[in-house]
Amino acid sequence: MAKNLVIVESPAKAKTIEKFLGSDFQVESSYGHIADLPSKEIGVDVENGFKPKYEVSPDKKALVTKLKSLSKNAETVWLASDEDREGEAISWHLAEELKLDKKKTKRIVFHEITKNAILKAIDNPREIDYNLVNAQQARRVLDRLVGYELSPVLWRKIKGGLSAGRVQSVSVRLIVEREREIQDFKAVATYSVVAEFTNEAGKTFKAKLPKNFNTKKEAEDFLNKNIGSTYKVSDLETKPTKKSPTAPFTTSTLQQEAARKLYLPVGITMQLAQRLYEAGLITYMRTDSVNLSKEAMDAAEAEIIKSYGKEFSKPRTFANKSKGAQEAHEAIRPTDMSRHTVNIDRDQARLYDLIWKRTLASQMSDAQLERTNVKIAANNHSELFAASGEVLLFEGFLKVYLEGNDDDEEEQEGMLPAMKVNEKLQNNYITATERYSRPAARYTEASLVKKLEELGIGRPSTYAPTISTIINRNYVEKGNLEGQERNYTQLILQSGKVGEKLLKENTGSDKGKLVPTDIGTIVTDFLVKNFGNILDYNFTAKVEQDFDEIAEGNIEWAKMMQEFYDQFHPTVKDVEANADRESGERILGIDPATGKPVSVRLGKFGPMAQIGDAEDEDKKFASLMKEQNIGNITLEEALNLFLLPKNLGIYKDEEVEVSNGRFGPYVRHGSVFISLPKGEDPLAVTKERAQELIDEKIKADAPIATYKGEGVQKGTGRFGPFIKWGGIFINVSKKYDFDNLSQSDIEALIEDKLQKNIDKVIHNWEEEGILVEKARWGRSVILKGKIKIELSKDVDASKMTLAEVQELIAQKTPTKKAPAKKVTTAKKPAAKKTTTKKK
Repeated sequence: MAKNLVIVESPAKAKTIEKFLGSDFQVESSYGHIADLPSKEIGVDVENGFKPKYEVSPDKKALVTKLKSLSKNAETVWLASDEDREGEAISWHLAEELKLDKKKTKRIVFHEITKNAILKAIDNPREIDYNLVNAQQARRVLDRLVGYELSPVLWRKIKGGLSAGRVQSVSVRLIVEREREIQDFKAVATYSVVAEFTNEAGKTFKAKLPKNFNTKKEAEDFLNKNIGSTYKVSDLETKPTKKSPTAPFTTSTLQQEAARKLYLPVGITMQLAQRLYEAGLITYMRTDSVNLSKEAMDAAEAEIIKSYGKEFSKPRTFANKSKGAQEAHEAIRPTDMSRHTVNIDRDQARLYDLIWKRTLASQMSDAQLERTNVKIAANNHSELFAASGEVLLFEGFLKVYLEGNDDDEEEQEGMLPAMKVNEKLQNNYITATERYSRPAARYTEASLVKKLEELGIGRPSTYAPTISTIINRNYVEKGNLEGQERNYTQLILQSGKVGEKLLKENTGSDKGKLVPTDIGTIVTDFLVKNFGNILDYNFTAKVEQDFDEIAEGNIEWAKMMQEFYDQFHPTVKDVEANADRESGERILGIDPATGKPVSVRLGKFGPMAQIGDAEDEDKKFASLMKEQNIGNITLEEALNLFLLPKNLGIYKDEEVEVSNGRFGPYVRHGSVFISLPKGEDPLAVTKERAQELIDEKIKADAPIATYKGEGVQKGTGRFGPFIKWGGIFINVSKKYDFDNLSQSDIEALIEDKLQKNIDKVIHNWEEEGILVEKARWGRSVILKGKIKIELSKDVDASKMTLAEVQELIAQKTPTKKAPAKKVTTAKKPAAKKTTTKKK
């Protein structure tokens, strides 16, 4: 038994640390928090100082027993979780649940997993920082109160299964408000003028007219004014300038830059960074700080001089803007500046490369540039053309790195040829191009993180889970529209004549952008109307500041909670009692065929259109198309929905119908449903087109081979090409020629899949209907009917008994409570009301 027990949060971190400590140390993982608030109750005593009720989850009980035994036999227990609020809370829970003796318990922290950092931490232990623990408790309890009290209000007033959260709801509000800006935006067309000139040395360049024209006639008049004009350089200004590097990465700037340059979602970036940190390759990846340690700056300076030369080195420090940046003392940087690349997983290697370049660049010299501004005059009018360009005199930090930009429209200035004042220029052409003003862009994951940080909402650790939550809750989705074609006019003066071209551009693309769903918009409107303070940006930022004050020991967390709850709880009760139900209903107009009102609203199965009012016994309903939403559908578009289903006749002895359903438009051939290709209008589907789709489906479903007397089909799904046999879907890897699968290929794929299914079974208690299988990431899973229980990595499922598994299933099985007479009586009026409404 080792004298020293070191407990960290993750097995990967444990594995790395074990390499640096001797045989007297045993390193174990807690697999994150071992205790948390209960999942099936609020778990907070609001009457007694908001005391949380923490409990060990069932899948952690075996782990806690193991750690208790190890800690009891160790001379010293070292709590080595991360040095942030979550990490401090993990150490505190370990101390409490394992009942650790304070005399033999030490808390150690480090910002990088290197031998020097670990040994230095061992030499400098401290006690648990209860200010950080209390800041974490305050966040956890406040968010639990908001979620548990607001969510039931949403169930009653809008729809079951909804949720609200302090940061997630504000994030959705930002996206909803941006969408309304876009919808309300009126594009204005103006004409921008660009001319191409050639100087005396035969070099060509472009110059712009500094102003735009509001009408086509004004633009045309200007071009006509330039027929026969001669041009010269009227003014030329050259001045030196410089460009400085940006600070090393914080969590949010890493998320933003990885999205711009590597096209990584925020959540994936954090997963990759976590792995790099646990492998000892980078410093801690949840930080607001832009500081580098003296050792890191010295190492960067040495590497820059070695790789690029002394003239490229300029050590510099950066100031933090965030008041809460005291939690981590360094920016995200490599632990070894001399390691330019790492030979690991491709995406991890790409992220490491980005971090290395950004860190090194931050300690490099300014880029030296020469900026040239030229003005060009015509002989017969007073309007001046202007051109600007930059010449790079010394690369400096640009040799390594240039920060990305969120602005798709930004043009990079190029170089201008050498010119002098009064030099004559030859005009090649002048264009006046119609350009439409554009609304603010929809948020990407990266730009949303940037906005939240600017507003002071959330903290580094919250951005990725917040974005995942609002997408998983279906409040927001990633846009998939390619955009629409729009015509625009270009006038061109060339060879003494003004001509005209009609050109096309793509506008309104939202691929990958964050777009609010109908339910997201309706929930946001309801919360803003009834809980304005919770959704207020300044309030949410103030809460974050309060958490910072708790972390610094300046205010008591229970007092802060009391002040919040005294305002929040009465509002919840008032809204429960007095607020109207909300469905996002919009009255679009009158149906000309029946004279009845046409409206759209949120229904049980999603957004829907309705002809007739609530009291109309003959009212009709139709689901909205996937690309339509309650906020902007027109009367004509809504009425078109009622033209479906459309009967297209008989084909191959079966009825053919085109319609729209919960999952989008489709063609029905007898009992077979065929989804229409994305973007295809069901109203435009003819019988001939339906027959094409049916024939394609029949061909796709036809067996390509047989195996053991059963047909094998193939297709392409969300995860790529697959074959289907005996109800089993089998992915086809790139090593196979999917278009030309041989019988032996098919047999190999099926047999390999069957063997994998056998290999992943740990226990199969057939009589009880219980299966225990291996799952992803080294975990195991218990399956019984619809119940699925994922076990943590520390649980050895092969050693579990049937009784132990049944106990876990019992804990997860919802108990059916017989309703008391009082409850039954209370529910009768609601049931009667619903029935009446349907009639």
